[in-house]
Amino acid sequence: MIFGRVKPLDAILATAEKKSLHRSLGAFQLTMLGIGAVIGTGIFVLTAEAAQKAGPGMMISFVIAGFVCAVAALCYAEMAAMVPVSGSAYTYSYAVMGELVAWMVGWALILEYAIAAGAVSVGWSGYMMGFIQHNFGIEVPLQLIRGPFDGGMINLPAMAVAAIVTALLVKGTKESASVNAVLVGIKILALAMFVVVTLPVLKTGQFTPFAPLGFAGISGAAASIFFAYVGFDAVSTAAEETKNPQRNMPIGLIGSLAICTIFYMLVAAGVIGTVGAQPVHGPAGEVLSPGTPALSQACSALTEQAVVCSKEALAWTLRSIGHPFLGWLVGAAAIIALPSVILMMMFGQTRIFFVMSRDGLLPEFFSRVHPKFHTPHVITILTGVFVSLFAAFFPVGLLADVSNSGTLFAFAAVSIAVLVLRRTDPSRHRPFRTPAIMVTAPIAIAGCLYLFVSLSGPTIALFFGWAAVGLVVYYAYSRSRSHVGRGLVDVPEADADAPPQPVPPIGDAHTPGYKDA
Repeated sequence: MIFGRVKPLDAILATAEKKSLHRSLGAFQLTMLGIGAVIGTGIFVLTAEAAQKAGPGMMISFVIAGFVCAVAALCYAEMAAMVPVSGSAYTYSYAVMGELVAWMVGWALILEYAIAAGAVSVGWSGYMMGFIQHNFGIEVPLQLIRGPFDGGMINLPAMAVAAIVTALLVKGTKESASVNAVLVGIKILALAMFVVVTLPVLKTGQFTPFAPLGFAGISGAAASIFFAYVGFDAVSTAAEETKNPQRNMPIGLIGSLAICTIFYMLVAAGVIGTVGAQPVHGPAGEVLSPGTPALSQACSALTEQAVVCSKEALAWTLRSIGHPFLGWLVGAAAIIALPSVILMMMFGQTRIFFVMSRDGLLPEFFSRVHPKFHTPHVITILTGVFVSLFAAFFPVGLLADVSNSGTLFAFAAVSIAVLVLRRTDPSRHRPFRTPAIMVTAPIAIAGCLYLFVSLSGPTIALFFGWAAVGLVVYYAYSRSRSHVGRGLVDVPEADADAPPQPVPPIGDAHTPGYKDA
């Protein structure tokens, strides 16, 4: 039965109650928390991909992706407030829809976290190589800084940064709220400076044609640019420590996403209005997909003089309009701030692996803790190897799209779980209730589905291939070894040696359900 083997919600909640947190966050703090968790990464690394898919219409793509995030976040917040143990879609699904659905969500989250870390590693590599080339005049062969899909052989800098972050995690590096706050500040300052410099000199003629590839192109860009909002669930999982959550959660969620969307649109307008953002076409006028050898060849013919060809779009734009020093600053901001995002995403991955291992769904040795460093070194190294390989051989746009497929599946599952629980357990206490649930949840589910089908064909095929492998692993290994299936009720999310959740970039916020990292 597909909805069998439900982990008792009461057992999870009993654990959560022992670790309840002081309610201290108001609407303003939640909004700042959301902006800090969301802003920056996607706009740094995906501007060129969005331009190749939608042209100037990518501004609409940001609005579509932000709206889907908002309705999904409202559903996520209800579950996070009810099950505040880990803030994981895997945990929520296990408590509501059973083991098989939870397994598939956890399996999809591997796509979200590990491949997203690879995508950010590739984005970091682009800014680092641009920084070295334009400031020190060192030309590194493309074969060593781009993957085979992108006109090279291997992306060594992306591979290296992923390996360094892995080593730091094995040693026991933890996130710091204060360091995160500084890095968020650097990203916001860099983007604000970009907007201030570019908007006064934009040319309205650069915005036409606005949607050269039609609405399908805008939808495809929205499905990719969704990556720019990943992190908004940091607000959802803070429900347990929010004052008056019924009022403040919607304000914090919608407020932070609205501010980020406007900010992203201003940055996009700065790029479009100064250097243009029209897609590059092939010799026969055909549309070229981002991250392909064909686009790489077309860009070489243009001597890389188009924003869609740049691996450091924002820094390249500033240099192109006569601000090399500001381009240097934006590049430096990306180089400094992006590794912390890789760290956060790999934290999330090791946490999912750890909990699934302690639940018996993955081999027990995955959750072994290093005797000296007290970190789950086995899964950290395993995750690091895969992240490094993804970063070495695949382009940023493809990695972001594949990551989004896993994220969209997980958020759709949580939205369904909220609806199911409202019907099966209507009397249970809910610190936060999703407004107009019979409207909000179906819109969230439909929005996730819409963005999912707007992803490229190869991305969707890869997702279903990954899901098929997951089903084989579940029925061949996990089902017979599951603790819940054997009558054992564990809540490994609360184990003392479990990896901590990502630390919010705000001084007085805690890691929900856990001591601060």
